[in-house]
Parts: sequence; structure tokens; C-alpha cells
Amino acid sequence: MSTPAVTPQRPLPIVTSPRPPGHPPVRSGRIGVLLMNLGTPEATSYWPMRRYLKEFLSDRRVIEKSRLVWWPVLNLIILSTRPSRKGRDYDTVWNKELNEGPLKTITRSQAEQLGAALEEVAGDRVVVDWAMRYGLPRTKDRIASLLDQGCDRILLVPLYPQYCAATSATACDQAFRALMDMRWQPAVRVAPPYYDDPAYVDAIVASMKAELAKLTFEPEVILVSFHGIPKEYLLKGDPYFCHCSKTWRLMREAFGWPEDRFRMTFQSRFGPDEWLQPYTDETVKSMAAAGIKRLAVVAPGFSADCLETLEELDGENRHYFEAGGGEHFAYLPCLNDSAAGIQVIRSVVERELAGWI
Repeated sequence: MSTPAVTPQRPLPIVTSPRPPGHPPVRSGRIGVLLMNLGTPEATSYWPMRRYLKEFLSDRRVIEKSRLVWWPVLNLIILSTRPSRKGRDYDTVWNKELNEGPLKTITRSQAEQLGAALEEVAGDRVVVDWAMRYGLPRTKDRIASLLDQGCDRILLVPLYPQYCAATSATACDQAFRALMDMRWQPAVRVAPPYYDDPAYVDAIVASMKAELAKLTFEPEVILVSFHGIPKEYLLKGDPYFCHCSKTWRLMREAFGWPEDRFRMTFQSRFGPDEWLQPYTDETVKSMAAAGIKRLAVVAPGFSADCLETLEELDGENRHYFEAGGGEHFAYLPCLNDSAAGIQVIRSVVERELAGWI
């Protein structure tokens, strides 16, 4: 797929005038691109996990329950028991070489590769950085860094193909909080969700076909698993379910498979409330019980593999399927920092930078 032509730009000089005498040198005229993802703990032991979970589960975008009800549950029960258990889960997918979660490793690589690609066409006029909504690197710090490098225009890019208040919106909230403390704010744009962008759908489908070609079996069913949200959020007007449904439909049409062989489910539910259905784990168990022997699972709602894909899908749900009598299970990886994955992000970014470069 070709990308929009961008006229190469010369490196911008340090701007020192018109400034009052004695004013320090200030860089300006550059454009920042900030890739934003969910986050990851800094380690798998109890206290780093507790800090991460507390920040995540204290977010009112994520948990919309009354604080009078939620705070005792969170602080007295969940944060006492869940850090150790989730720490063990994270340890199974941890990048031991860099001592970090896979989401951090992949997001950093995405930013570095995107920066190199944009440098080829725009020189050093565009600066690419990355941040996490929860944990490090902090959104506020990375925006400050972009400003220090002379970026007076910033494009925020939530790396979530489907919009959800608990992901895209809270990532932007964090950026806007940082802007609230600034006397001189940059001009800001937010990249929209890309759930039905042909560049994204085509890349997902091509990646899946390439991974399926490597298998020694043909799946009877492909399960398209998206992260779940409480059903209440849908009823309040969140468009997430609709975005997921359209992504799934476009993928299925590209494959040409019937709905009973190309199914949509939702994973990672938390707590007693009803979430979007059908549930991934229950569907996997029921398919194994029904005699399905060959299953493949893909998670197109994630731009990078993480705990929810590597441990929950490729680990936990693989176990459910095989324990129930399934014989062949394959998890098809996310686009991650592959050439196709970078091309999708680049396509979105270059489109949204129109008029700035």
C-alpha cells in the first residue's frame, strides 16, 4: 500500500528572534507525534503490581461505580490479593532480557520505527515519542519532552483501533490534564479510531493468512476475541461494541467464511456485572465440549501483544480448549512492530498530519 507523499523538510534551526535581549534560545516549529498505550507494571513483584493495579483500577473511566462502594472493595480486597496473582501471570510473558512487559517493548519499537520512517520524508521536523496511560513513561513527561524539543503542534495517537471510553478517552484525558498545567499549550490533534480503516483491516487479514499458512492444520473455527467492557457502558452510549462488530464483519467478509466459522467474542471480564457477550472463555470451553478439534484465536483490538493476549488467550484459553478435548490450538499474534503494523500506524499518522506537513 502506498503512503501519501510528504515533501522533505530541512532541519529547523534554533529560533532566537524576535525575542527580547537576553531571552534564552527556544526551538519551535516542530511537530510531535505521541503514541499512547495502556501501560504495564515496572516489575512482577507485589508492590510494583499493586501500584500499577491501583492506578488502573482507580480510573473513573475504567470503573464507573460509586466511590463509596468501590474504594473499600479495591483497597481492602482487590489490592490485597490480586497483585500477587497477576504478578505470576505477568511473569509468564515478561521480557526477561529488558526486564519489562512485552507491551512496553513493542510500543517503544513502534515509536522508534515510525520515527525513522517519518524522518525519511520530513527530516527532523516530526518527533515521535510514546507514553503509557498507567505506569511509565508518563504521558505528562513525554509531552513536556516534546515541547522541550520545539514541538508546538502535537498529534495524540491512542493505539486502540476501536474507540472505548475506558481506553481511548482515558488516554486523552491524561494528556489533557498535562495541558491544563501549561501556560503555553501546543496545538493538539487526536487521531480517531481506525476500526474500519482499509489499511488496518487489510493488514490484519494478511497477517492472519500468513500465520495460518504456517500451521500444520486448518482451523474449523477462527475466534475473533476483543477485550470486553461492562454491558452497562454500551447502554450508556459507548460505541465500542459497534466498532468491534464492524471490524469483525469486515474481517469475515475478507476471509469469506460463514459466521459459524468466524465468530466474535469478548474476553477479560472482571467482577460480577454482566459484560459484553459472548464470553471468550465460555465459548472456547463450549466449542471443545461440542467436538471442535481445531481452533485459531486472534485479537484485532490490540495493537500489540500483552498479558491479555499472550497469557490469557495463548495460555489460559489454550488450556481450556485442550483440557476439554481440543487437539490443535493456535493464537495468531497481533500486528505488533511488524512492517505491516508500522505501516498501519504510519497511514493513520500521515493522514492526521495533513495540513501540518
